[in-house]
Amino acid sequence: MSLRFASLSGAAIGEVIDGLAALRIAVFRDWPYLYEGDTAYERDYLQVYRNNARAVIAAAFDGDRLAGAATGLPLADADPGFQGAFEGQDISDIFYCAESVLLPAYRGQGAGHRFFDLREDHARGLGFRRACFCGVIRPADHPARPPDYSPLDAFWRKRGYAPLPGVVAHFGWRDLGAQEETAKAMQFWMRDL
Repeated sequence: MSLRFASLSGAAIGEVIDGLAALRIAVFRDWPYLYEGDTAYERDYLQVYRNNARAVIAAAFDGDRLAGAATGLPLADADPGFQGAFEGQDISDIFYCAESVLLPAYRGQGAGHRFFDLREDHARGLGFRRACFCGVIRPADHPARPPDYSPLDAFWRKRGYAPLPGVVAHFGWRDLGAQEETAKAMQFWMRDL
């Protein structure tokens, strides 16, 4: 399947908010996030990208259908919970590559690389010198972990990212089937641009 990629900012982000909200709910239901999504919450959460002139969404379209997207914005403009992981550090030159979601049918065709390329190019264009992202930490023996699960660590390392020792955020959401929201540990990875 052929995908068309676009780097969206400003008003163009507003045009994909509903599609991105639906993608986040669908993709993050799977391991390792196990996210019990809510459309109203998602639309509200995603406004930070629409309302930030330095934010970007790397979007992948199959025709007119949004098949995947990856978001990014300056770490200094991100949720304070993510900023707090860098306590005592200067974050003014760090661009935060936030979520990346792609429908399963489109995986394995280079979209992940393209998503990073578009966000990193955007960050460089704004003068940022480093890029980071974070991923949820789940125990290896978690009962919901699929037996054939392959972590993305090798892909991230190939892109030049490395985990930052001790730089861990805590962010809460409700797991599938859970009644209460719980905080999850999120490990940060970073690279120079």
